[in-house]
Amino acid sequence: MRYDLVIFDNDGVLVDSEPISNTILAGYLTELGHPTSYEDSLRDYMGAAVHRVHDLVLERTGRRLPADFDETLHSRVFAAFERELEAVQGTDAVLGKLTADGVAYCVASSGSHERIRVGHRKTGMDAWFRDENIFSAQDVGRGKPAPDLFLHAAERMGVAPERCVVVEDSPLGVAAARAAGMDVYGFTAMTAARKLVGANGYFVDMGELPGLLA
Repeated sequence: MRYDLVIFDNDGVLVDSEPISNTILAGYLTELGHPTSYEDSLRDYMGAAVHRVHDLVLERTGRRLPADFDETLHSRVFAAFERELEAVQGTDAVLGKLTADGVAYCVASSGSHERIRVGHRKTGMDAWFRDENIFSAQDVGRGKPAPDLFLHAAERMGVAPERCVVVEDSPLGVAAARAAGMDVYGFTAMTAARKLVGANGYFVDMGELPGLLA
């Protein structure tokens, strides 16, 4: 193994949440008078913390989202997670191999701590991730594409950035990893490789990841 720490994005990498959450986000924004398609939501918000939604809507329309936007969005998303969410196929095998090989791993997500934990409980990812290896954009001042979250995770895990590798599926996440001075592999199950500019390599199936990291 070339790395001492593997940092996983959460949404779309560990849990198959992006189709669910972006469908709900697009629908809610449209309901509020900001017409947004599913494809628009993926392009503009995939991999981002919720403050980016507020920022872009204000920038584009001059209008602020309602004060209870986050609470309503999260309640809708969490309810859908309870009904529909599944782990990304192959993640258990990858995490099991890292554990067997004695390689540290963690999750660093733009989502809130509550969102991460709701998804992990539903999918069984809570067997692999505990408080000590879960990091959220809530923990830092700036979310992706700033490097702060990944640098925070590395510091807390006690590993130098150059000994870390990030597994990401969003352009914002790849940019954040590169800004942190870390290698990054792009997961292309939902995002075309051409959109993940700057990644060290790409894979479409989780079964390919151990070979890339070796």
